[in-house]
Amino acid sequence: MNNYLRHYQRRDGFTRIASIGDGELQLTEFGIINLRKGHEYSADSGQREVALIILGGQCSVSGQGFQFNQTGGRKDVFSGKPHTVYVPCSFRYLIRAESDVEIAWAASPSSLKTPAYLITPEQVKEVHLGKENYQRDAYLMLTDAFPAAHLFIGEAFVPSGNHASYPPHRHDFDNLPVEVDMEEIYFFRFNPGQGYGIQKIYTDDGSLDVTCTVKQNDTTLIPRGYHPVINAPGYTMYYLWIMAGRNHRKFVSVIDPNHKWILGK
Repeated sequence: MNNYLRHYQRRDGFTRIASIGDGELQLTEFGIINLRKGHEYSADSGQREVALIILGGQCSVSGQGFQFNQTGGRKDVFSGKPHTVYVPCSFRYLIRAESDVEIAWAASPSSLKTPAYLITPEQVKEVHLGKENYQRDAYLMLTDAFPAAHLFIGEAFVPSGNHASYPPHRHDFDNLPVEVDMEEIYFFRFNPGQGYGIQKIYTDDGSLDVTCTVKQNDTTLIPRGYHPVINAPGYTMYYLWIMAGRNHRKFVSVIDPNHKWILGK
């Protein structure tokens, strides 16, 4: 079994996909919550910060001192920008489905004391990355503009046949301003849903060198190394990327020197 690839079959309730310790992860946990209209899910953040990214549908999220009603609303990940709810450590929270709703759950160890908050689509930053056949669009949700201990979260959309996270980049070492130490996961969707892609994860010294096929609802665990992906022709690839910075949270990285020349074309 590939220690860096996780498969998920959609089911009701909460499904944990990755825990700390899986695939060398030290800071990141990930799962999916599916609720039918009118159903509820409650949990305690405990010693973690929790981000709830509404993948599709609408819900209300509440807890002591906060109430975010009618959160979400996009049909699916290909239909607009998301709502994201941040729940700090030591908070109990309740999710009530206002329609059938699907939520990505990300968590990281935290002792940061801050109020819960909602990131609306209007607060999401849209960026265009790359060029030629390695261009993609990205939404940046939970960035360093918002308080968090470790999490830094966004979404990427890769056109038919294109490469992404390319030229290959890494964020393995704290070396500001050019690089920060951040592990990562990717959660994939495709349109149409039978699409697929190829994920590669590798390090300069070859101690990690993984290549795998990713399909609908797959998750890759990226504790370190360069991590380019390729989308099959005919499909749009989506991936939710969840980074967790050890000491810093910045959208910076180092390009594989063997492929950096491509940027000068």
